[in-house]
Amino acid sequence: MEIELWWFLALPVFFVLGWLAARIDINQLLRESRALPRSYFTGLNFLLNEQPDRAIEAFLEAAKIDPETIELHFALGSLFRRRGETDRAIRVHKHLIDRDASQSQLTEEQRLHALSELGQDYLKAGLLDRAEEIFDKLRGTLRDEEALRSLLEIYQQEKEWAKAIAIAEEMPGHAEHLWQKEIAEFHCELANSDLLNGRLEMARQRLDAALAANRKCVRATLMLGELEMKVGAGETAIKIWQTIEQQNSVFLSLAAEKMVGAYRELGREAAGTELLRGYLERHPSIDLLDAVFQAELIASGPEVAYVLVRDELRRNPTLLGLDKLLEAQVLLAPPEKRADLELVKNLIHNHTRRVARYRCDDCGFKARQFHWRCPACGGWETFPPKRTEEFDLNP
Repeated sequence: MEIELWWFLALPVFFVLGWLAARIDINQLLRESRALPRSYFTGLNFLLNEQPDRAIEAFLEAAKIDPETIELHFALGSLFRRRGETDRAIRVHKHLIDRDASQSQLTEEQRLHALSELGQDYLKAGLLDRAEEIFDKLRGTLRDEEALRSLLEIYQQEKEWAKAIAIAEEMPGHAEHLWQKEIAEFHCELANSDLLNGRLEMARQRLDAALAANRKCVRATLMLGELEMKVGAGETAIKIWQTIEQQNSVFLSLAAEKMVGAYRELGREAAGTELLRGYLERHPSIDLLDAVFQAELIASGPEVAYVLVRDELRRNPTLLGLDKLLEAQVLLAPPEKRADLELVKNLIHNHTRRVARYRCDDCGFKARQFHWRCPACGGWETFPPKRTEEFDLNP
């Protein structure tokens, strides 16, 4: 392969051009870095080493040297809020907004950013009315979706469920039913208030709206059955609760005691127990077992209840099931053996308290009682009505 002579002449030229371009870039970088205060780089170093307290001190020093560094103020505000010093974060972001109002130094995007950060500061500080005012101003701007999400959180904290519904219906993805679960829960919260205040017809409309938003809303079905019980329609209530098996069979345990009570009022307690036994056979659950156990204990006595738990324990061995078995054995045991059985039962019961909890699917928060909304992460319907032991047995 022949090499043209002009290639040998071009190589030094390309080398010189590349060297000049590199020198220009390096000189520009050096000029820009010299313009920044040393404390700015010190703060970055502390941030990289996960030392936010010392980073804040360094950034404060940098802001004193160069008060026009807008991005530095944003960084300071975020650090203050993350550290829980919301009053200092509020002052930083208000300073930016007030300075912009007098000197018009911020771009439109920076002004919206500052407003959004101030709203988050108020929200973190619990000043919900001020946060709401800020996010209302951001509606229809480039920060509209962020404003909607924050307003939705505010209305949930304030239990303004009607406003929460209106905001959720404006959220991106509402047309694709991404918010149907939350909207149904908001209707249920309104219906619950109506039921407590005796507004039965209004509650019925709310529950119908909840099921229209989410036909698998078990909470609405449970409450609709309770409403029918209030007006003396026990048969209708039972039929409504039976539809939970098609909605989500995991939630049958929440309706079990209600159904037993309805059958008892109708004088058909045996039919109710038989129905629950069928559910337990098809959808085994510790809470469902407890409901059937209590129903058999009242209706047929400890011997039948003991046989029920023993058979279920053979099919699905759990410590919580063993606790129920010992409870039945204590009732059946002669007086001279009862004390020993009570001792064993108490030991097992104390141990089962650790596994007799509900767990949030989203954040893992554990609670002794069932919640429709997680107290930790705020997720709706993230607590399946299953004990942690059942998750450990069936991961």
